[in-house]
Amino acid sequence: MKVGFGTTALARSRAHGGVDGIGSYTRELGQALMARGGIDLVPAGFGATVGDDVFPGARPAVDLGRHEVATLLGAVTPWTSIDEKALRAERLDVFHATDHLIPKLSSTPVIATLMDAIPLSHPEWTTIRLAALRRWLLRRSGAWADHVITISDYSKQEIVEHFGIAPERISVVPLGVHPRFFERVDGAERDAVLKRLGLPAQFFLCVGTLQPRKNLERVLDAHASLPADLRRDIPLVIVGRAGWGCEQLVARLRADESGSVRWLEYLPDHDVRALLQSASALVFASLCEGFGLPVVEAFASGLPVVASSTTSVPEVAGDAAILVDPSRIGEIADGMRMIVEQPGKADTLRAAGLARARELNWPACAEKTLAVYETVLGATRR
Repeated sequence: MKVGFGTTALARSRAHGGVDGIGSYTRELGQALMARGGIDLVPAGFGATVGDDVFPGARPAVDLGRHEVATLLGAVTPWTSIDEKALRAERLDVFHATDHLIPKLSSTPVIATLMDAIPLSHPEWTTIRLAALRRWLLRRSGAWADHVITISDYSKQEIVEHFGIAPERISVVPLGVHPRFFERVDGAERDAVLKRLGLPAQFFLCVGTLQPRKNLERVLDAHASLPADLRRDIPLVIVGRAGWGCEQLVARLRADESGSVRWLEYLPDHDVRALLQSASALVFASLCEGFGLPVVEAFASGLPVVASSTTSVPEVAGDAAILVDPSRIGEIADGMRMIVEQPGKADTLRAAGLARARELNWPACAEKTLAVYETVLGATRR
């Protein structure tokens, strides 16, 4: 099967020095599909593509032109959104838009991955750049897909409500966790990372871009409500770049002189894995998630998790995490105390988390995605 594979978000994030969540999904799924065999991958992107360094053995990448122009053209006219000549030459069976940048095609069935409906359901939690026009275009372009893949039952329900897409046109394919998170970082290396970063043997950990829906203000308040000796012995460590809508949070982090809170901003992957394998718990009290992959990465690392009891997180975490109401500071604090005051509970969570993480892998994601391709292709050939 020959598959056009959207790589715009991946290429753009790599150009800015890192790979974001959508970029990671594109990379890991594409590599898993190729490793499985039977897939001839054709990377394609709007003004930004990737090559053999990401997908060895793939077909030459196709440039789809400028996304903004193409999407606006497709939204206000009956025409296709791009010049399809290059794609027709590839004789694609399907095109998979792995991000929200969905082409409007006439000659090839389109499958689109929509991680969530947050830009439409909670526009206040997205960047200012996603103004009303962009939200309208996002909703319009979602309708161009012959079928939609999303990553949780919660996201499916949200997409039905906010995109107006029929549920039978949406398949749920959970994400995978990369095998490197199961691999143990050598103990001496972990100790060296902690020493270099000036961290103690115990600490609570938050990982992710600073943005409003990550709810870090309440996590800070929860940690601040803990007994003084506990705060001193087990500080809160936040790893993540400043995103958007976080000016007050950044000011608070920079002004903190208590020594019980550390903001490390960006860390390389090796250091993040070392922290995941050294921390007392991951605190993931997000207000809204399409999936919550950091929870599963913590599970694979053998780290107990305090996580939100809302949106997609309970279906992803199952019974392997302490679930708390992210709007209640006291519940977040109680979850943190439970981890450190009940070592037997923490050990149970570690075992359950590892078992859950093993269920979520990229080969399984690739198999389920391929099944969607085959279903859509079969329907278009009838």
